Amino acid sequence: MANHSTPKLFISYSWTSPAHEQWVITLATELRESGVDVILDKWDLKEGHDANAFMEKMAVDPAIKKVAMICDRVYAEKADGRRGGVGTETQIISAEVYAKQDQTKFVAVLPERDESGKPLLPTYYKSRVYIDLSSPELYGRNFEQLLRWAFDKPLHLKPDIGAPPSFLQAEGAPSLATTAHYRRALDAIRESRTYCSGAVKEYFETLSQNFERFRIVKDDEEFDEKVIRSIDQFTPYRNEAVDVFIALAQYRNTEESWEAIHRLFENLLPYLDRPESVTQYQDWDWDNLRFIVHELFLYAVAVLLRRECFPAVAHLLRHHYYVATNARRGQDAMVSFSEFRQHLTSLEHRNTRLKLHRSSLHADLLNNRSTHSAISFAQIMEADFVLFLRDCLDYLRVGDSQNWWPMTLVYSQRHYGPFEVFARSQSARYFERTKVLFDVTSKQDFLSLAEAFKSNKLHIPRWDFHSFNPFDLLAYNKLATLP
Repeated sequence: MANHSTPKLFISYSWTSPAHEQWVITLATELRESGVDVILDKWDLKEGHDANAFMEKMAVDPAIKKVAMICDRVYAEKADGRRGGVGTETQIISAEVYAKQDQTKFVAVLPERDESGKPLLPTYYKSRVYIDLSSPELYGRNFEQLLRWAFDKPLHLKPDIGAPPSFLQAEGAPSLATTAHYRRALDAIRESRTYCSGAVKEYFETLSQNFERFRIVKDDEEFDEKVIRSIDQFTPYRNEAVDVFIALAQYRNTEESWEAIHRLFENLLPYLDRPESVTQYQDWDWDNLRFIVHELFLYAVAVLLRRECFPAVAHLLRHHYYVATNARRGQDAMVSFSEFRQHLTSLEHRNTRLKLHRSSLHADLLNNRSTHSAISFAQIMEADFVLFLRDCLDYLRVGDSQNWWPMTLVYSQRHYGPFEVFARSQSARYFERTKVLFDVTSKQDFLSLAEAFKSNKLHIPRWDFHSFNPFDLLAYNKLATLP
């Protein structure tokens, strides 16, 4: 039985053929069975009633909140020619559609299309949204859309307006002009466009070339405040880059993609040092850029680990990065991934200036900022630990220096047990996949780390009274012990 919440809906249609009339009756029946009070001439027009008067009343009756126009070929022709009952209804409905601002009362429903696949709609309705039930597949998919329209319960509700993000509230927030390139690259990756490689390259090049816009101009304001604000302002661009990393990992996990990511970070290397034109500076003058690049690299590795793109991670860690001549190095150089981890003096200064008493303000920032991304802080920590182990192993192999300091592991006391990639590596088959991360041939190759840590050839980070045991996070004793 109908009640106050039951929508009342009139169906306007043409008596085209017995088959079409049966299609309309079936639709009306399914709507009634779904809680809609359908008014249909087959049920509600009694003998002796005036058919035209009935249809006119239904179209304008204030109790009827919804009118569904079943637009087949004959209906569209009669509506445009103003012929028959449909023509009479059209004169009323078209006036209602044009005159009323709230046009949610009327909707066209397609039971068929023309020979070229175009919708059969009356001229007055051609620019408006319709519901397509023109094939069994579309009927099954879009019947819910018709129901939602009848009940005024759209699938996608407009969200409430929240507070503007903090990075937009700051005056003079720089723009990297990447958004159009980002959207094109993301579509190209997901849809396997022929121009995908070029779109990704174009996005990464725009991102790296415009990084200069985030260089801080010093004034009387505390410099560490500027660093924090700049990092915050970069958030939407970080999230764009992470979306592209995820899409590449999911849809285009190829060596070409790995090289594109590698080249992006190679192009970001110059921002970790002073520009050649600058002769007077403090070492912290580009700390915001150092943080941003370090965070991006952590996210890239975390995304690839999450998607189990282990050869891609190995590519980023195994292949060095070219950096052009600059004042600090004095010559062309190839540097390892550890270059992306830099000490930030400005954050130390901030910790002292504000008496924050934090073990690592850098880690705190990474932790807090992860809540606004698709990657969890646990995954960031896992990436940081993988980079730490790889850097340690590389140091023992080539005798350069231990450079990767995993500051996020100041939070490792909150992480119980090994990281996921190592927990899964208890399976010998899984370990065969993950060992490429470290360029090892067996679990025994990690034993060199234990001796190096014991002799202080390698150092484990310590913050105040807290540290971590690499072999616990590695779950060394359980590696490759299961099938």
